[in-house]
Amino acid sequence: MTALLTIYVLMWPVLVLGVLAAIARGFAKDAKEARDEGRMLI
Repeated sequence: MTALLTIYVLMWPVLVLGVLAAIARGFAKDAKEARDEGRMLI
């Protein structure tokens, strides 16, 4: 039971990191496209 609880607790930071990485990757892509086109990001 303790091992399952440990895995459950440690799973959340990994999921959050994955979502944060996906958001950051999308933002970086949009920022690069805006910079290449010479327009403002916002």
